[in-house]
Amino acid sequence: MNQPAAADASSPPSVARSAGRVGAATLLSRVLGLLREQIFAALVGATPFADAFNVAFRIPNLLRDLFAEGALSAAFVPTFTDYLVNRGIADAWRLANRVLSAVMAVLAVLVLIAMLGAGPLVHAMAPGFDPEKAALTVTLTRIMMPFLILISMAAVSMGMLTSRHHFLETALAPAAFNLVSILIGATLRLAGLSPRAAVIGWSVATLLGGFAQMIVHAPPLYRDGFRFVFLLREVRNDPGIRRILTLMAPATIGLAGVQLNIFFNTIYASAEPGAVSWLNYANRILQLPIGIFAVAIATVTTSSLAHRAASKDAEGLRNTLSGSLRLVLFLTLPATAGLVTLHAPIIRLLYQHGRFNAGDTVHAAEALQLYALGLVAFASVKVIAPAFYALERPRVPLVASLTAVVVNIAFCGWAYLTQAPDSLHRWLPLGTSLTAFVNVIVLLVGFRQVGGPLRWADLWSGLWRMGVASALCGWAAILTLHGAEQTLGSQTFLANGGATLGAIAAGTVAYAAAAALLGIEELGVLVRFVRARRR
Repeated sequence: MNQPAAADASSPPSVARSAGRVGAATLLSRVLGLLREQIFAALVGATPFADAFNVAFRIPNLLRDLFAEGALSAAFVPTFTDYLVNRGIADAWRLANRVLSAVMAVLAVLVLIAMLGAGPLVHAMAPGFDPEKAALTVTLTRIMMPFLILISMAAVSMGMLTSRHHFLETALAPAAFNLVSILIGATLRLAGLSPRAAVIGWSVATLLGGFAQMIVHAPPLYRDGFRFVFLLREVRNDPGIRRILTLMAPATIGLAGVQLNIFFNTIYASAEPGAVSWLNYANRILQLPIGIFAVAIATVTTSSLAHRAASKDAEGLRNTLSGSLRLVLFLTLPATAGLVTLHAPIIRLLYQHGRFNAGDTVHAAEALQLYALGLVAFASVKVIAPAFYALERPRVPLVASLTAVVVNIAFCGWAYLTQAPDSLHRWLPLGTSLTAFVNVIVLLVGFRQVGGPLRWADLWSGLWRMGVASALCGWAAILTLHGAEQTLGSQTFLANGGATLGAIAAGTVAYAAAAALLGIEELGVLVRFVRARRR
């Protein structure tokens, strides 16, 4: 009989300590991601070519979020962790090989079908595109569909590394994707290609970046003792596979709600030329704090919650979730204040180059401000939802997601039918933010039923203090911005950069000072982490 996994696989590390390391690695990846988006904006701006790429990439991305990094990861991590803790590492590796074999076989068929049916897919997702834009979108979709297989393999290997507490390696992997895209994109920019040729080259870069992200996971897994063996014949009768599929079924339905939101938003946005790209650029900036803070915390929390659940430690699970939520609030509330007050200068600084013009800045900034209103909710969902999969109660996230999608479709459908077509880039992100809060509320109510009460006194006590400190953060940022713009102006890149970065720095200092005066515990946690890392 296999021996239980080593202690390192069953003793989850401190969420704050591990999340700090993951956050630093994620910060690097997100900064590279912003650089990638800057190059893309300079290449094609918010032109029809950018709209075509964004819709084409959204098709494999929707399937990735739905099956690979969504339902599959949520079901695989607790199952793989349970094998590590209770059955031993040999059985866990064998389960991983069966999952990888099944993923390769199923997705190869799915990708082939999607490539053959790319025309109807594009028409369904972007009915507002003219024939020329739709034809280009079909071409780009066929180029990028294999990305789904590569990134799904990466998602499974990331789950394996997360369960083994290799958080840093998983956080650094997306940097490989970004680096490949940046290098190829910079080459395309220097070559001075037309927007059409550039966007085709960018699609090829996306595919190669997916391969790079997948292959980065191989060395740490090899060092851990994993060897890939194709075991498709063993999949049918494997109890671990059946358990994963059981967890995946409701999770897929729940995540389908999120993807339906994106699907309908894309349909609505395709009616306004440029809106698909404006929303995408704004959302990319929103993903920076989500990636640095929420994803970093959720990456560590997911493993910790799975270990707590496997060990039947209900109180430890609740405490981990409560502490993680407070950490999310501490980091995302000031980020919300910063994005709401500095939305226009941030967009101008990052994107207004090459074919991205001042009009695009105005529209993308409006979308960013409204997306930012839901930042706390977007981040909280990423931390709360894994608790239900750890407890093997995936129906609650399903109900939460479906409730949110109904609200979003109703709200955005109302906006689509009653508001001016040139205002959809504002109404759609507002609806997305509102429905994120609906999702969080349903999740919190559901957790009380299946997991018991969280430490609400601590959460509320921290929330009002963080809210006050965040208001001071936003106030300091906007005052600094106005003062800097009066002194430096905002017409040149250097002047806008100095004013924007100065405002961000002032807001950060104001928030830290207010947090210290108000006695917010999370500030001390982060300070101790930084000091420990310096030593």
